[in-house]
Amino acid sequence: MTFIEAIKSYFKKYATFNGRASRSEFWFVVLFTALVSMAISIIAPGHTQMMGNWDVQQNSPLSSLWSLATFVPSLAITWRRLHDVNKSGAWFFFVLLPIVGWILLLIQLVKDSDAAANQYGEALK
Repeated sequence: MTFIEAIKSYFKKYATFNGRASRSEFWFVVLFTALVSMAISIIAPGHTQMMGNWDVQQNSPLSSLWSLATFVPSLAITWRRLHDVNKSGAWFFFVLLPIVGWILLLIQLVKDSDAAANQYGEALK
């Protein structure tokens, strides 16, 4: 899947938790959202606010809107990516385990797709 196709699919399947997402689709979307987030932080940086003796960096409204707009589709594509390696989408909740959970999830996200059909759908081309 190309970069443009992956982005189109990402927004087209905004809240689709069924099916599968290829490794290239997932990682192109991760790249896209990271690049847009960096661009937003350059264009509309947040501000620093003092809270007691602490400097706290606040997000800009544009950054908050982008995060809100991409939360559900990012969760959905991660869920579908886990389906592609024949894991339940509930594996996502391993992120709640400190350090180890992130590592376990990352291992599943970088694995190659199942070549055959699985319980979540046909193999992607």
